[in-house]
Amino acid sequence: MFQDFYIILLKYIVQFLEFFMKFAPLSVTDYKSLKIFFQNQQYRLSSYSLLSLIVWSNQTLQTHYTIEDNVLILGNKSIKHPETNHLFLPLSPTQNITPEYCAIIAKKSGFDHMWFVPEDFLLQCDRREVETYFTITEQTEFDDYVYQSQDLMNLKGNKYIRQRNLIHQFDKKYVQKGKVNVELINHTNISACLNFLQKWCEIRDCNLEENEELACEKLATVNTLNNFDALEAMGILIRIGGEVSAFGICSHLTDTMGVLNFEKAYPDIKGLYQFLDNECAKRLFAGYTYINKESDMNIPNLAQSKKSYNPVMMIKSYCLTLR
Repeated sequence: MFQDFYIILLKYIVQFLEFFMKFAPLSVTDYKSLKIFFQNQQYRLSSYSLLSLIVWSNQTLQTHYTIEDNVLILGNKSIKHPETNHLFLPLSPTQNITPEYCAIIAKKSGFDHMWFVPEDFLLQCDRREVETYFTITEQTEFDDYVYQSQDLMNLKGNKYIRQRNLIHQFDKKYVQKGKVNVELINHTNISACLNFLQKWCEIRDCNLEENEELACEKLATVNTLNNFDALEAMGILIRIGGEVSAFGICSHLTDTMGVLNFEKAYPDIKGLYQFLDNECAKRLFAGYTYINKESDMNIPNLAQSKKSYNPVMMIKSYCLTLR
């Protein structure tokens, strides 16, 4: 009875809405105006990095947005797979986002699904209230790996012995011989980073036909590098013998957590990835308690790599589907 009452009430509210939501494509030029919605946001999934939302929007998967009553509403529309179209949780610097509000927005915007709902949101709400409007499904492929910044800076203890050994080998072969330079990414070395990315993609075969995920990641990385300052990105690169051989790029997520959005290194240089990861932690995340390294997309090798760095927590992701 209780559930039926709220479903009828929701339909009544939607029926009498005076206007429909008009979405606009999300782009780099929106960064400044939308930044206010992300400055104090509490969602700890990497999907809520404004940089990430902008750079991953492409011809295959386009991110759209609208603002209503000081609430930012974001949605992804897929050209190839429209059945995966979805909203994100709404963001507001002033309003409390409730399950009922989410259901109204979903109905009003024509989206049946809300993806990337952090477990935190479900815990702070009454789950019975959420289930009044939505069915809840886990999205294990989008669970984020989170690490203590100090752990990845210092690599102390037996649990990091492998990483320390590989860094020591890299240090002995390259650093101690004066072959390595670490630089902050800026307008003077963006083109060198893009050249490295192209070579890295030739090794990994970032072909849209054969590897859609890597191809989309390449586009997102290029978009980030080409708009580095406008997106307030932070990053470092590593040169070996004067040639860019690795880089890492991060962005803000919450007051205590940053996201390592992109991390690329030549795979045939032993210890380079571990050296890069350690340098990123020390140089890019000093002001954060936690480092979010995003999800593993259910890719076994990627999952193994992320687990080897001993995450202190996993941020679970859920899908809400309108009843």
